[in-house]
Amino acid sequence: MARFVSPIAVPLSLKASTFMSSKKDLPSWLFFLLGGLFALLLFAFGAGSAWLYLSQASALNPAGISSPPPLLTDVFGEAWQVIEQDFYGEIPTPTERTYGAIRGSLATLDDPHTYFIEPEPAGREQEQLQGHFGGIGAYLEASPQGRIILHPMVGRPAAEAGIEDGDMLIAIDGAQLPIPADLEQVTDRVRGAVDSVVRLQVLRAGKVLTFEVTRRQIELPSVSWRYLEAEPGLLLIRIERFSELTQDEFAQALQQASAQQPPTAVILDLRGNPGGLLTAALAISDDMIDNGLLLIERHADGTEQRYQASADSLLDPSLTVLVLMDGGTASAAEIVAGALQDHRRATLIGQTSYGKGSIQRVHRLSDQSAIHVTFARWFTPNDHQIDGIGLQPDIPIDPDQASDKDVFLSAAIDYLHQSPTP
Repeated sequence: MARFVSPIAVPLSLKASTFMSSKKDLPSWLFFLLGGLFALLLFAFGAGSAWLYLSQASALNPAGISSPPPLLTDVFGEAWQVIEQDFYGEIPTPTERTYGAIRGSLATLDDPHTYFIEPEPAGREQEQLQGHFGGIGAYLEASPQGRIILHPMVGRPAAEAGIEDGDMLIAIDGAQLPIPADLEQVTDRVRGAVDSVVRLQVLRAGKVLTFEVTRRQIELPSVSWRYLEAEPGLLLIRIERFSELTQDEFAQALQQASAQQPPTAVILDLRGNPGGLLTAALAISDDMIDNGLLLIERHADGTEQRYQASADSLLDPSLTVLVLMDGGTASAAEIVAGALQDHRRATLIGQTSYGKGSIQRVHRLSDQSAIHVTFARWFTPNDHQIDGIGLQPDIPIDPDQASDKDVFLSAAIDYLHQSPTP
């Protein structure tokens, strides 16, 4: 039987003699040859490894771009982690941080008309443009003491439920109002879906009364009219804003006024009108202009759209038209005034308009907040730029002129007396 002998058991003298005897039997040139071959193999292995690494790196990064920076979302998270660790004060909620980040990023566009709106004010804005909302039909007023006073409209849900003028609102659906109360927040809570019920507690003559009011659709009128008492036949039409209802309201105003008596001239009051829907502004312009160009809309890509008037106008072409405007006349209101001025259809009286010649699309986000985005600029039919410049009145009114009477209206009446024809 063969036995396994451990190398450790071999005497040291025997191992040394065996190695020395083997070395004497091999020629010296063989050691140089083996050493050279081994060095060559090491070089080939290193060169191949380097070539393989460079090939893979080139395939993954063909343009030779350096490693990408951290994701901005990661940087944002890192920044707020530092804030949460070190900030001495109240930390905003995640929603407040998100809204703040959106506002900050939009500010880098350097466009005051591209901006973000939170859900509640975005809802109120949409109601203004639609011209109606679900509500109780009452005006809300904040008193100097911070209380909310109710002024119900005749024939509207609040009045029908028994609420009286001057009632002090103290609770909504069982939740007490703070003192002072925030008027906008209270307005949002009073409004709601049509046919829904809101429970209001009011204080009247020291007694607490509770009313359940069923919300209905409440119209927001944008057009009002009246004949001037001292000037028979002179029709004053005021447009507060341009909403979905404005065109129909304007037509009704002309119809009702004409049924009362035919107007001899029309004063269109656009003072303080902040604008609104482009479609409504074009419709009102079309109602007063027979034919021709109403507006030029130019986009960032160089394209443009030209809006033309239809064949028929709602207003008698022979009727004199005057437009009252001031520094608060903006956007859609400037579209109307600019078209009337360029077509010599109206004389503009007042002060230089605001100068908002850009058009925005309103995008509602998933949480019902909204972003206004400037996508075009508009120019008058004669290709006059309005943005940042404004419309110049034909008859200017000194902005510092102080008087108890309406100097704008007085100037319009004086103009009609001096020049009764267009």
